Order: sequence, then structure tokens, then C-alpha cells
Amino acid sequence: MAFPTFAAPARRRLLALGLAATVSVLFAGCQKSGESGAAAPSFKGIDLTGAPYGKDFRLTDADGKERTLADFKGKVVLLYFGFTQCPDVCPTELTRDVQVLNLLGPDAARVQVIFVTIDPERDTGPVIRDYTAAFHPSFIGLYGDAQRTRETADAFKVYYKKVPTGGSYTMDHSTLTYVFDPEGRLRLALRHEQSAQDVVHDLKQILAGQ
Repeated sequence: MAFPTFAAPARRRLLALGLAATVSVLFAGCQKSGESGAAAPSFKGIDLTGAPYGKDFRLTDADGKERTLADFKGKVVLLYFGFTQCPDVCPTELTRDVQVLNLLGPDAARVQVIFVTIDPERDTGPVIRDYTAAFHPSFIGLYGDAQRTRETADAFKVYYKKVPTGGSYTMDHSTLTYVFDPEGRLRLALRHEQSAQDVVHDLKQILAGQ
């Protein structure tokens, strides 16, 4: 199955940039130094260390099993909210994640990419399984009912909205990827326009325990 990787529409780029700027201002004070007094990590993404949101999720995987953040303890988690019929930003984002894993080499085994659908009306378990597997066999797709989806998105300050398109609809949504360290703590928000090399730069620091 092939998915297009067009550039993100201007509206979504601006939305992502606006959210990124807001988060950066709100949580600039959350950046911390290590206990030894060493300088804080030099992230290229938005440092969310200590942010008071994005604590956990409770969603269903393609096999019908309920999953929470605790299931992935010991790994760095990249969490992204999108939908399988997204024509541009979602496939671009997941393609970048594939590049990140390739660049990490052996450390890729310590990273888990999770795709959370904001379109549970169409994105059933089998649909999500086929979609994520088309990018990488290790990627996991999660979904909930309409209420659980909204609650989870709100818990992570994720924007999404159904937009009618003739006889169907699309989904407008924010485009940040959230990064959790191996202890399950929210550490970063990655912007859509960041390169795979930038992401690897940040993940290596988190994998090193910074």
C-alpha cells in the first residue's frame, strides 16, 4: 500500500507553528538542569520537561487490547495524532519516523512509534493495522470511541475538527509529535517541519538519560 507524501498545506503548517510557539512560551520555564548541575539538554524540538499535561492515555490497539503508556516503559515513545485518510501531513510524519529509526541503527529497538487516530468513525482496528504496517512493522496504531478520542486529545492539547468535503469529510488537526522518555515522562514536542536528523539529535540525548 502506497501513501502520498505531499508537503503540508499552509493552514496546517501555520496551525502547527502557532501551537508550537504557544507551547514553547508556556513551558520555557520547564527546562531543567541535571541533578549534578550539568546544562540541560540542547533539544531542537520544544522542551516540555515538567509539563503538567500529557500524562497518559488509555486506548485500544488493532488487536483489541487496551494499551496505556505504562506498556511501553523502557522505550522512548513518539506519539502522533492523525487519521489514515490524511493526504499529506500524516504520511509525511510517519515517513520521517521511518527515517529516524534507520538513522538510529541499533538504538531503534528502544523507540516505539504510536499513531493515534482522531477519526475513529472510519479508522477501525484492521484499517489502522494496515496503515501503520505500510510504513514500518513496529509502528502501533491506537483508537478509541468518539468520547475517548476527544478526552485523549484534550489531555494532550491536540486540536482536531471534522471538515465537510462534498459528500464526505476530512480532518483538520495539529501536527506535533510528543516524545516520552523511557520512564514515561513527557519530554518533547517535535514540529512537523523538523528533519529526521533533528529528531535523532534529540532522541539520542533522551536515550542517553539526559
